[in-house]
Amino acid sequence: MSTRGSVDGLASSHPLGAQLPAVYADDDLAQRFVEGLDVVLAPLFNVLDCLEAYFDPALAPEDFVDWLTGWVGTELDGTEPLEIRRHAVATAVSLHRVRGTAQGLSRAVHLAFGVRPEISESGGAAWSARPLGPFPGDPKPSLRVTLRLSDPSSVDPHRLQAVVAAARPAHLPFTAEVSAKTLTPEGN
Repeated sequence: MSTRGSVDGLASSHPLGAQLPAVYADDDLAQRFVEGLDVVLAPLFNVLDCLEAYFDPALAPEDFVDWLTGWVGTELDGTEPLEIRRHAVATAVSLHRVRGTAQGLSRAVHLAFGVRPEISESGGAAWSARPLGPFPGDPKPSLRVTLRLSDPSSVDPHRLQAVVAAARPAHLPFTAEVSAKTLTPEGN
């Protein structure tokens, strides 16, 4: 529950009645009037007194965490459990540092779906002491992301497309697919 609205019994940390000029200190009507304002202002003062906690994903109210996920640019859709959304906000900066890399793509997909994807890309890097050597990788740029699950129907493929599109290197065309996990003879 958020404490940014009217909260029964919440006292103001800065009651207005005590701040009125002395002539109103004993005026019952003036005191009752500002008590009504205290009820309206108490939640505001409460939020301001705790403002730092609202920006800490471990402490923020759930609805504020949802706002923070959009604010820091996470690739979540809001249906994830609260702890995953809190973790996404807390790790957003480190994830943005590796955005557009294979590591960043893998972490974004893992955060959104809880499974590490298989990633294959056309690029490559090599060094040679001889000039005019062959270029590494495939000359046609491509990226393939495969999410292997026991139950492929548990993942929305359009959601996977959206996460990959947001976290991939901007210049690479891609395909993203969800497929069934194949079991090895050992049962893994």
